[in-house]
Amino acid sequence: MYAWIWRKLPFGLYGKLAGSLVLLTVIGALLWYVVFPWATPLLPFDDVQVGTGTEQGGGPGGADGVHPSDVGAPDDIPYDVNSNAPAPTASGR
Repeated sequence: MYAWIWRKLPFGLYGKLAGSLVLLTVIGALLWYVVFPWATPLLPFDDVQVGTGTEQGGGPGGADGVHPSDVGAPDDIPYDVNSNAPAPTASGR
């Protein structure tokens, strides 16, 4: 196919190179501005789910049994922030 296109382009080597660049530019613009915007809603790239995959499905409580209203605020840190600074002990060590 590419050899057929190369043979059909006019004006010698430099004309064929210029024609090839024009063809690539036109095809790229057609894909970028027509085909990709048309196909974007059909593709699942915006359907992002973060997790281990065990949280999905399972009715109103979800697969892990936690109801969405029982989950803390999004700014809650799910771990102890003082775990590297233990409380002092009475032994003096």
